Amino acid sequence: MTSPTQVLKSVGPKLVPFFKTVAIYFVLLIPEERPSLFAMLIKCLPIISLIVFVLLHGMSLGDEYTFSRRILTGLLFSCLGDALLIWPHYFMHGMAAFGVAQIMYTAAFGFKPLNATLGAALYAFGATASMLLMPGLHGILAAGVPVYGVLLMTMIWRATARVQFFQELWTWTKLCSCAGGIVFAVSDILIGFHRFHRPIPHAQALIMITYYSAQLGIALSVVDSKASYNKAQANALASKEPAASTSSHIGKKIQRTIPLQ
Repeated sequence: MTSPTQVLKSVGPKLVPFFKTVAIYFVLLIPEERPSLFAMLIKCLPIISLIVFVLLHGMSLGDEYTFSRRILTGLLFSCLGDALLIWPHYFMHGMAAFGVAQIMYTAAFGFKPLNATLGAALYAFGATASMLLMPGLHGILAAGVPVYGVLLMTMIWRATARVQFFQELWTWTKLCSCAGGIVFAVSDILIGFHRFHRPIPHAQALIMITYYSAQLGIALSVVDSKASYNKAQANALASKEPAASTSSHIGKKIQRTIPLQ
């Protein structure tokens, strides 16, 4: 298992652009009421930095990079969503882009182990949040927000289910993606209640700090994805070898017991 110190030494320098662009965003903190191309650029730069971070950890069309490709695609759609949400009349389009991002993150995390109980609890939580927001939703948003909520809860379910503390089948990177998924929900819930329920003080700062933290956690999950894939392949191969050896042994034993004609 990779230690936090090893992770920090390995990924720290590659994350410097991310932390710098986040600092620039909060120093400027352009109000949401003043949308512009410059505001869009400043908002998207941290996610662009994470896209570069993922690419720096390797990328190809091989199976060993399937996880990284899906996380990368999720970040690309997140960046598109960030750009669209700068302008209020593109809110639905931005939410759709983030919906695709959640699908890609879910595809990366996979559905093993299942942990159906956790999924049911998260869906119940999501349904409750949607019901609370429903009085403020009108038109296509009345359908779009609950659908997005399902996609978000699914992503959190899969990110959290990967962390198996009792079986000790967890890594720091899995823990990061789990934390990222949970904090992503916090960010989106803040958006929903601020926009459709009642205004939240310092909402922009709270939403963006949780959002950038969430994307950071998810991006960090690619650090050992190739090594995890190779380990899984090696374990699968090792499990097949004893079975093949046993079959061969049984075959030879049968041959010895069959009398020659």
